[in-house]
Amino acid sequence: MSRVLIVEDQPAIAKALGLLFEIHGIDSVSTSDPQQAFALVRSGEVDLVIQDMNLTPGATAGDEGVDLFRRTRAIDPELPILLMTAWTSLETAVQLVKEGAADYLAKPWNDEKLLATSRNLLKLRQLRKENDRLKMEKLASRNALAKRFNLCGLIFESEAMRSVVTLALQVSTSEVPVLITGPNGAGKEKIAEIIQANSRRKHKPFLRVNAGALPDELLESELFGAEAGAFTGSTRLRIGRFESANGGTLFLDEIGNLSMAGQAKLLRVLQNGEFERLGSSETRRVDVRVLCATNSDLKAAIERGSFRQDLYFRLNVIELYVPPLRERRDDILPLADAFVETFSARPDGAGGARRLHSDSRSALLRYSWPGNIRELHNRIHRAILVGGTEEVRPEDLGLADLGREESPQGPMILTADRLEKSQIEEAILRAGGSVSRAAEGLGLSRQALYRKMEKLGIVLERRPKG
Repeated sequence: MSRVLIVEDQPAIAKALGLLFEIHGIDSVSTSDPQQAFALVRSGEVDLVIQDMNLTPGATAGDEGVDLFRRTRAIDPELPILLMTAWTSLETAVQLVKEGAADYLAKPWNDEKLLATSRNLLKLRQLRKENDRLKMEKLASRNALAKRFNLCGLIFESEAMRSVVTLALQVSTSEVPVLITGPNGAGKEKIAEIIQANSRRKHKPFLRVNAGALPDELLESELFGAEAGAFTGSTRLRIGRFESANGGTLFLDEIGNLSMAGQAKLLRVLQNGEFERLGSSETRRVDVRVLCATNSDLKAAIERGSFRQDLYFRLNVIELYVPPLRERRDDILPLADAFVETFSARPDGAGGARRLHSDSRSALLRYSWPGNIRELHNRIHRAILVGGTEEVRPEDLGLADLGREESPQGPMILTADRLEKSQIEEAILRAGGSVSRAAEGLGLSRQALYRKMEKLGIVLERRPKG
């Protein structure tokens, strides 16, 4: 159950506030002692602080309130603090709102506004706690996997990637071919690495071939080898990748671009481990596990006649689909933080510890990431190179405008910021675009609402007059 901490030196006011919350089913505790207030905050049992700006009789400057606020924030930076102020300390309260206070209410307060504000802040606090709990569970799940298996440095927190990784680990010890599908830049090769690293072949060769980057006339010799003189310009024996990978694993990327002749030979290798070098009639045998990846629709390619159906069924014993980054938004910030740390430590990282500005974190979550992890990697690299401050800002990432314009096409993950943004946008809509009426409905001052709108990237549509 949520609890409100009332820090107030006047017993009558503290009692009135406590009774108001009790009547409306909100648990509260009050104190006039800052040290007791700090102890309650440290206990983790407080979800909202309502504090007076002056804690001794006759005090009007608000200095005690400033000290209490800043020390409370130092203990729990995410704890919402609502300031109760007389007009004499109003300017100080406004300054504390800029420093992170949730809002301020002037004495004498309006019961309905105080309750609306408190309920809103308590709801957001509980959502943040739930988000933190889920993050810890996801982190614990990933750490548990990392202790038992080699994840090859893969960073993820999303449930979608946990499912992919779990299945990849389950099939890693088998010998069946695996088809890894998904868009470019989503991390298909990393999944192949995890399968190899946890297989019985982990100490054997692991070779990669980008089938889509090789022209047809070179692809067969690359995979299966070629005798000297097998084609124009061939003057010496070429050992193919299958021979080189004997006993290990061969990862074929962009398998959808393999020529029909190459497909026929690949099918034969998968069926019985046999092939011939280009220009040779001698049959050779190898023991190679094949992992394939594609961003193509192989079923559509079969209908067009550009991909063999029998090869598709042979490859597709196990299919692992790696979703695009926009569909696993829980992975965006952990990946971005890791890239920032990596590039900041490199000689070309312009030196010094770097971190993402809060606006950058919001922009990263709003962007749709058509280039997936590869694009995120490149944007962070660019930001570290061009940024001139300790914090990476949206303009360094090239997301100063895109961050507000792009909207993700995949399922949205509910976060405290998104809930708050949705509440504010709905309130403004109900108020017909009036910020003052929206603020009143939310139990906020107009200044506090404007501050939240700026933080969350909410821009009012300007309508033409007349």
